[in-house]
Amino acid sequence: MAKATSKNETPKKAAAAAPKKAAAKKSGKAPAKKDAGGGNQGLMKPLTVSADLAKIVGKEPLPRTQIIKKMWDYIKENGLQDGENKRMINADQNLKVVFDGKDQVSMFELAKVINNHVKK
Repeated sequence: MAKATSKNETPKKAAAAAPKKAAAKKSGKAPAKKDAGGGNQGLMKPLTVSADLAKIVGKEPLPRTQIIKKMWDYIKENGLQDGENKRMINADQNLKVVFDGKDQVSMFELAKVINNHVKK
């Protein structure tokens, strides 16, 4: 136990007044990553696309991330993003079938629309 510095201080008060030790510094190394096999396997699982969606992204099974990427490539390549409101996607003949007959879909609805055209 620490000794009191004056007659009126108790040993506990003297210990509380003593400067605290600095926290141990963390090393600059990042924590080790898990194996590549763990994590978001559900997102990377190849899905079978419907015939309507296959006209846009191809007929081979693709992970959901690649389906969305190919959809955006198609949208940008054909200039289907709305000029005034960039969040809206205008449907052409192929997309109208995928969009369930809608002329325009929000980019936030895109994942939901694609979900209706894929099979696990």
